Amino acid sequence: MSTTADGGARIAALYQERILEHYRHPRHKGALARATGTRGEKNPLCGDAVAVAVYVVDGIVQEAAWTGTGCSIMQATASMLMEFVPGQSREAIEGFGRRFDAMLASGAPDDALGELAALVGVAPFAARHKCARLPWKALLGAVGDGGR
Repeated sequence: MSTTADGGARIAALYQERILEHYRHPRHKGALARATGTRGEKNPLCGDAVAVAVYVVDGIVQEAAWTGTGCSIMQATASMLMEFVPGQSREAIEGFGRRFDAMLASGAPDDALGELAALVGVAPFAARHKCARLPWKALLGAVGDGGR
């Protein structure tokens, strides 16, 4: 096996490890008492359901939390996303969402997405893209609802 193949396998294993870590030990899961916006989203085809709550001040996300059930991809995405968005504006979040979609479409990691780049491992599985996008959809709705 070539060094490139070995390196690719190690990177894929690291990505999988990060996804499983967030699935097993989710961050920012629970209610957000002082939420200024909330949004729930469901995927009726697979049963994933997520609700995102945000606390926004002057157009900047201060805190974000989520609740929900579903597959490891959806839950890991929600966990990583809630860590990523504090300090971001709606416009920045929308831009990062486009980058995330492009990453899934291309299969090339995007370092600007921080730990969310680990979800590039989902790229080859088109049926799982909806799982990874569901928390983003809920987040954008929550920020839109509560972006005062």
